Amino acid sequence: MKLAGRLVRVDEVTPGQRDDMFALMDRHYDNVRRATFEADLAEKHWVIQVLDADSGSVCGFSTQMLLDVEAAGRDVKALFSGDTIVARDHWGDSALARAWGQLALSLIDATGGGELYWFLISKGYKTYRFLPLFFHAFYPRHDAPTPAWAAAVIHALGRAKFPQAYDAGTGIVRGWPSKERLRPGLADVTPERLRDPHVRFFAGRNPGHAGGDELCCVAPLTRENFTPAAYRVIGPGPVAVGVSA
Repeated sequence: MKLAGRLVRVDEVTPGQRDDMFALMDRHYDNVRRATFEADLAEKHWVIQVLDADSGSVCGFSTQMLLDVEAAGRDVKALFSGDTIVARDHWGDSALARAWGQLALSLIDATGGGELYWFLISKGYKTYRFLPLFFHAFYPRHDAPTPAWAAAVIHALGRAKFPQAYDAGTGIVRGWPSKERLRPGLADVTPERLRDPHVRFFAGRNPGHAGGDELCCVAPLTRENFTPAAYRVIGPGPVAVGVSA
């Protein structure tokens, strides 16, 4: 089954697509509530939808928004990814990553050289593992300390987006009893997985991930910071996806 990714504004998401997106979340996460899902969607600017190219059914999605904060006296922007899921039988398909990369490249071009980051919060190693695949520089990471400039950006974004739940001492957005969390069996950290130093680092830095704790991470969004592997997924040429910074 061939999948296609597309970027749409939140107000373009149809009622039927909202139902499909919520159903996807409910199949893969515990503690999913429709009101919480709708609130996450309402605050976002765009949705990346992953569709069955033949039927048009929604097989995955990721909500996206642009944040503006001050970090250590600097004005910075960050692309923040909210609710994200791809149906389990489509894991490994690159449609979502390709569409996200096109969005990121479009924002890089629109900012004209200003400070721009990807702000990722991760409660599963699969999400965290995306960072070393796509970026040369990202933090926190197992093989280098987090520099002061990156820590300042992480803290500014964490406090701005999650003022009640962000723990500045650990860089983690703490889960709460009613918060959604991945269902058991979807992203379990097994001994085999712990052989990967990135997974081992994630599990050590975020020991409460199974309970919904999310590790805050940043990666500079510049064309130079994307890895060759990222460009094999996204494509190196300019893109136009109708966004502005």
